[in-house]
Amino acid sequence: MGARGRLAFLLLLLLGAPGTFVRPAALPDLPRLVTLSEDAAPGTRVAEVTVSCSAMQGSPNVTLVRVEPGTPTDPTVTPRTTEPGHPFNPIAISAVGVPATAFRAEVTLRAGAELDARRVNLYMLALRAACPGKEEVTKWLFVWVTAGHTLRCDAPFASAGGDVVRVPADVAPRAPLHVVLPQPLGGLTFRLRNDGTPLTLTPRGLVLAPASGFSPSKDTQTFRLEMEVTDRHGHNCSGAVTVEVLPSHRPRVTILEPRQDVTVPEGSGPLEVVTQVQASGDNVHYAILSPTVPALFTIDELTGVIRSTGRLEVARVRLLVRAYNALQPADQATATINVTVQGRDRQAPSCVPALYVTQVRETVSPGSTLVTLRCASPAGAEGSLSYALEGPPGSRSRFRMEGPRLQVNTTLDYDSQAMAALGFQLTATVVVTAGGQPPRSTRVPVLVTVTPVNEFPPECPRGLTFTVLETAPFGSVVGYVNGTDRDHPPDSLEYSLEGGSSPAQPFSIDMHSGEIRVVGPLGSLPRTSYRLPVRLTDTHNDLDPANRRSRLCNVAVRLQAVPEPRCTPEVQELWITAGRGSRQPVTHLACWGDPDTTALSYAIVGGNEDGRFRLDGSALSYVPDGLAEPRTFVLLVEVWGGPGAPRRSTVVALVVHVTPRSTTVPASTTARHTTPRKKPLVVTRTEAVWRPPAWFVAVLTVSGVLLLASLSCLARSLVCSRRAPSKLLLAESSSRDVAERSGGREEQGRPHAGRLSPLRTGAI
Repeated sequence: MGARGRLAFLLLLLLGAPGTFVRPAALPDLPRLVTLSEDAAPGTRVAEVTVSCSAMQGSPNVTLVRVEPGTPTDPTVTPRTTEPGHPFNPIAISAVGVPATAFRAEVTLRAGAELDARRVNLYMLALRAACPGKEEVTKWLFVWVTAGHTLRCDAPFASAGGDVVRVPADVAPRAPLHVVLPQPLGGLTFRLRNDGTPLTLTPRGLVLAPASGFSPSKDTQTFRLEMEVTDRHGHNCSGAVTVEVLPSHRPRVTILEPRQDVTVPEGSGPLEVVTQVQASGDNVHYAILSPTVPALFTIDELTGVIRSTGRLEVARVRLLVRAYNALQPADQATATINVTVQGRDRQAPSCVPALYVTQVRETVSPGSTLVTLRCASPAGAEGSLSYALEGPPGSRSRFRMEGPRLQVNTTLDYDSQAMAALGFQLTATVVVTAGGQPPRSTRVPVLVTVTPVNEFPPECPRGLTFTVLETAPFGSVVGYVNGTDRDHPPDSLEYSLEGGSSPAQPFSIDMHSGEIRVVGPLGSLPRTSYRLPVRLTDTHNDLDPANRRSRLCNVAVRLQAVPEPRCTPEVQELWITAGRGSRQPVTHLACWGDPDTTALSYAIVGGNEDGRFRLDGSALSYVPDGLAEPRTFVLLVEVWGGPGAPRRSTVVALVVHVTPRSTTVPASTTARHTTPRKKPLVVTRTEAVWRPPAWFVAVLTVSGVLLLASLSCLARSLVCSRRAPSKLLLAESSSRDVAERSGGREEQGRPHAGRLSPLRTGAI
């Protein structure tokens, strides 16, 4: 049954409709409707219910088993179907009379209960009662919540004295001072009931300081705010807040010189400084109170400097200046400034030259006179002429006045950073003043341009030693020569190599960067290092382009040797029998570099014109192609390490004797196996007339030339000259040895081949 059905059921019960309800014996007062105001305090009794049991049965047990919120009757309120916590205490039971046959059950509000008729205006309470030994009976109690009529304000706000707040007098304008009632959920509106207070009360209950702050005072200031609080239902209550403003301990604004008399000459231009007002205190600002029209003067708000706004005419002006604390405008003080614009004789001294522009070398000595001014005072002037300097401190300090003579005060170092910051131009103004009242002056602008002088030669850097591989290719970078120069600009240097590039000096240097590169072979001459004379020449360090200085620097370039790979043995003699298949292994070359981890490359460079042999790394293999007769091959294998060019390599000689496998020769009627007849004499003659490849002839020719050259200059190149000729003699000896051994084996029918170094044999 819904809430509306239960309400209708309750109305029928109240009208006493016959036959509609049978009153149970245990709860004779239920069902029943009671009314409760939403202003009811916690602990308020909601209803009393009579519970009857016979004297023999004893005390009954009554429990609140269910509470259901009903639907509000106000159509503007959204119904709620759940109530997370009901506002009722457990049922309290008490006996009535002796003997106890009737009992009283009380329903009360629990502690902290808050009722809101606009949210829930009906609670349906299910009470279950049971006498000892009897069945339980459940009846309903309906609680109708009505709107309240009062709003209560808590103490001390609602007390007679009200709440008291103490604040210092130097708080900022419009600063928050106090929150009347904390409102986590909101819903209250505040209104000030009394007038005449500088404080501000916001509708949300926030008390703010006056817009201009509190006036400074040595005594405590008191302000009382009486206010009315209204809730969203229109209920209200009232209270008061007293704000006590305590004296500030911060220093007050005080003007150091409250009265000034200032005289300025007629014709002073705009923004000329007239005087300055100074005051002590916190957050001091300045303003001109009067006169505001015409605005002849302006004051800097932060510094108090008073300047003219235009060209001044003869007049007397009284300025009223206020100094105040920006955070406490009431903390202020005033000063009176009497400004007298005095007329003057407009004839000022005349000087020749009226403008001085010149150039001086940076080596000019201090005390040198740059110019002597010829100045004349106006007729009738009193006193003599005086000379003074004005201008930027960086420029003015470099000059001095000795009477009418403008002299150099300090050295004018063109190479210093301070001179570079000034742009190598010094500006100043000579002020020539004539006596009399008022004094009259003339200004002579001075512009001096400092020109450079090439004073210092370039300087060589330290540690001009570089290392490069002796196999470094063309264009390899060796290093950089970074010279310096104390003249300005500091690094305007040009680099050149004395003697230029040549076979004896296979290097070049970049004229602007000083980069040294390799431009020729480094291992062509028997040397381990080079000494390069590099000349450093400065540029743009003097007004005269021809005035240049240079210095010769020695650069050492050390050659890092690249060792040749080594193979064991250097000459091998091998015998194989040609088989069938695509590829037949012959041998593996045992070679290594320095260091041992160096990757080696292999290539057949001679003796393999018909392509019968292949190299896969260090593995040599033979490709059978139906060889009919025994044959000897002399292979030259080049072994090198590293990708550089030129490269260091060694050559291994392989003498391979290939014997064809026996084949079957078919006959007319029978098949028989025949073995080809060996011809060792043919092999021996082939060795005698063996012709090396063209490249080998070229190498042999060059080696012979080098041998003759080495013999002519044995004192200088003894070590280098023995490299190529020794290999040539070794090759010839090896050829003769192979020929002799081949001749000795002719009777056994095995072919031989010559070798280029002491014979090392191996068989497969």
